[in-house]
Amino acid sequence: MAKKNEPTERSCAVTRDVLPVDDLLRFVLAPDNTVVVDVKGTLPGRGVWVTATREKVEEAIKKRVFARGFKEQVTAEEGLADQVEKVLEQKALGALSISRKAGELVTGFTKTESALRSGGVLALLHATDASDDGVKKLAAIAASMNTNGGTRAVLRLFTSAQMNLALGRDNVIHAALLAGQAGRNCLNQAQRLARFRGTSNQSDVAGSKGAVAQD
Repeated sequence: MAKKNEPTERSCAVTRDVLPVDDLLRFVLAPDNTVVVDVKGTLPGRGVWVTATREKVEEAIKKRVFARGFKEQVTAEEGLADQVEKVLEQKALGALSISRKAGELVTGFTKTESALRSGGVLALLHATDASDDGVKKLAAIAASMNTNGGTRAVLRLFTSAQMNLALGRDNVIHAALLAGQAGRNCLNQAQRLARFRGTSNQSDVAGSKGAVAQD
């Protein structure tokens, strides 16, 4: 995210498209000339900006975009895209934990159903290993409550084990992200991860893995 008085748009080094900084990833050089991602946008030095998708990061490596951007020999390992995904995943899981501490996340099928019926749900969260039956039942409830034309995201990005660890709970399969600052930040981080993975436009109604959809 751009800091105060800094540009809110940058040019992607791969496509040359000018995009909002929130749609890009900034890369910098470590002291050993290794390319590293700067997700927070706070690391010093010259930055090279790339569209925030796995496809474009891998293309940047293949086409030696980082060497041209930094104007020197650099090391951009083939595993860089995996490293980026891991960083984005950890940020999203951290935001998930914060949303629980802020009281803006409920877990469990029954509490998730209750939250849907009460309103104020920003997103439904399902573990990637959740049963299709539970996912479909909550989707049906969400649809029945969606009479005002609004939409809520459906996130299926993490395993139950990952959600358990992030939330300090056991057997977390379904959850509801509630309206509020922490909830909105968590949603933004999760959708950023989904876009990087290339799953943001897939339908989750039938229980597809790793998807973000609108119900």
